[in-house]
Amino acid sequence: MNPTIQLYDATLRDGMQGEGMSLTAEEKVRVAHHLDALGIDIIEAGFPSSNPKELELFKRLEQETFQHAQIAAFGMTSRRGIPSHEDESLHILADCFAPLVTIVGKTWDLHLEKVVKVDREENLVMISESIEFLIREGKRVIYDAEHFFDAYRSDASYAMRCLRAAASAGAERIVLCDTNGSSLPHQIGSAVKEVVAGLGGRVATGIHCHNDLECGVANSLAAVLNGATQVQGTMNGIGERTGNANLVSIIGNLQTKLGYAVLTDEQLVRLTPTAHVIDELLNVAPDPNQPFVGRNAFAHKGGLHVAGIRADASTFEHMEPELVGNERALLVSELAGRHTIIEKAAGAGLDIDDAACARVMDHVKRLEHDGFQFEAADASLELLLRKEAGEYEPLFTLHSWRTIVEQDASGRVSCEATIKIDIGGDRYVRTAEGNGPVNALDAALRSAIGEVHPHLTDVELVNYKVRILDEHHGTTATTRVLIDSSDGERTWGTIGVAPNIIAASWQALVDSLEYAEQAKPSPRGSGPRRELAQGLAPAASGDITATVET
Repeated sequence: MNPTIQLYDATLRDGMQGEGMSLTAEEKVRVAHHLDALGIDIIEAGFPSSNPKELELFKRLEQETFQHAQIAAFGMTSRRGIPSHEDESLHILADCFAPLVTIVGKTWDLHLEKVVKVDREENLVMISESIEFLIREGKRVIYDAEHFFDAYRSDASYAMRCLRAAASAGAERIVLCDTNGSSLPHQIGSAVKEVVAGLGGRVATGIHCHNDLECGVANSLAAVLNGATQVQGTMNGIGERTGNANLVSIIGNLQTKLGYAVLTDEQLVRLTPTAHVIDELLNVAPDPNQPFVGRNAFAHKGGLHVAGIRADASTFEHMEPELVGNERALLVSELAGRHTIIEKAAGAGLDIDDAACARVMDHVKRLEHDGFQFEAADASLELLLRKEAGEYEPLFTLHSWRTIVEQDASGRVSCEATIKIDIGGDRYVRTAEGNGPVNALDAALRSAIGEVHPHLTDVELVNYKVRILDEHHGTTATTRVLIDSSDGERTWGTIGVAPNIIAASWQALVDSLEYAEQAKPSPRGSGPRRELAQGLAPAASGDITATVET
């Protein structure tokens, strides 16, 4: 039996030190509940003494109920020259509701000389007395040995004295921190093994790694394999510089590869949606290539790969994606074979024969040659399949559209669009203004179709991306537009490609609304990604992530 490994999440504190990472107190409470539901053992909420927002967070967390996780407050040892019982920051830690306190202290002689400017003996006193004070105040204490591995390589004897001082003072766990992310797995493994032996079982150990060498996860696993029984990290690896060790990947590896039961099976299924919802709260697009939980983690594009997956998924997958709440994706492209097309059609509830399948494959290959890309445009692909299956009916017939962009002498820019379409034999002519030509076209089109299909007015654009495909052609280059839309329950992608950015945008807009009208939810639509979309609610129209005056 493998020993129990404690999962310690530092997203709300260490993760927030990454560039652009910021959450309100309310959002941090939401993150804490997601982490609790996932099965995280300890949630490091932050410095209750650092700023008013953190103080508000701790007041909010005190009122919350968590089913599993413990909340930890984070702080530092007493300051130089100030007795622990007089240190204001330590008193704030002692007074906060959190039963567990993690304090960080120095172990590296370079920092003693250059940063805190204290001698070695005084540093040992600061460590011991800070921990003793907090324990007298009724707290359990974890000691984070900052820059431990640099310190151990510089002076192993003194680094161990720091750990023994913390253990003797009553710390329940010593965490070895690779704060600079400067270590490699073999260095981490050997040092942790020596520390565990040197402490003689008097106190449990943990590991806290950063990812500067792209070794954060590997280093954390090496520490566990050599005796660490707590592993710290952040969701999706966010954090200062290149980030912290990615707790998502650590969990996936510990549970599915190394046999450590860190989560129940029911909790492990929540890994993908939890990782994604935290990204969304941070206003960060989930990394499609992230191991275990990324959209492409179990995506297959080549025809031979798809054929292998159909025969036995283990031929090209290291595990079942459903175990971590993800799902298999069969990507349609110029490399794909008939099996991919058949799988996509079946997922949409369509039945296509071999001849139709061959036509779709040929069509996709021609379109991708022209710049289309269907991996992120699932709705446009499904419309193409519906056309070949004879289950497609145009939402309207287009007569014409036009846009006018005008700038006056004061520099004010105005945009106007006019469309002329037929719906059910009736002519509709609509004109609308917008903050750009695409916004104006969207408004005009919705105004027209809303009279016949009022439910389509609930469809909102939640993302808008533009890419120039052949930059060397300058302003005559072909443009690819990708649009993500949502009705509050489902989210889908559509694509348009044309030399004219407005024409490309029109294609993607029309596909978006036609899909909403014609496509039924996929039988796989109850998966974790759909649950995530339902939990996030439709974004406001002002959230379109690009100005469309281009």
